[in-house]
Amino acid sequence: MSNSPRLKEKYNKEIAKNLMQRFEYKSPMQVPKLLKICLNQGLGDAVADKKIIDSALVEMNTITGQKSVPTKSKKDIANFKLRIGVNIGVRVTLRDNKMYEFLDRLVSVSLPRIRDFRGVNDKGFDGRGNYTLGVTEQIIFPEIDIDKVNKIQGMDITFVTSAPTDKEARELLVEFGIPFKK
Repeated sequence: MSNSPRLKEKYNKEIAKNLMQRFEYKSPMQVPKLLKICLNQGLGDAVADKKIIDSALVEMNTITGQKSVPTKSKKDIANFKLRIGVNIGVRVTLRDNKMYEFLDRLVSVSLPRIRDFRGVNDKGFDGRGNYTLGVTEQIIFPEIDIDKVNKIQGMDITFVTSAPTDKEARELLVEFGIPFKK
């Protein structure tokens, strides 16, 4: 049995060939790839309560299997009682095997657990082949113990691809199993 993730093998065996035929690329190097997945959680309430950052770091580490880092504010904003350098979020970047394993769990387990789920919105493309998906609750991930969650937080999941256009990136993500709305 091989050590590489299921979706990585599927990309190498099926997805790359399908995309090569569909878009008529001349070289296999033109086929779009998934480069990285970035998870970001903005925690505005963390200005008042420092424990929110600590619990978010632990949850993000549990979800991804990789160490996450706090993000710091870049500006002073008096109305929000915000100072430069205060922790206001958590982020992690997944690449290679951990990225494929996370994508597999996201598509097969986590997204179907969303209430009234009818597919993800396809308006999250940025025009350069990257896609951002907003998740409203971190408890859709089975790794999170609901009893230990202090506060329901959302997060943004960004898929960074090497695709030059949104159309090609969408086809790549559909091949990986991301369920877009019809």
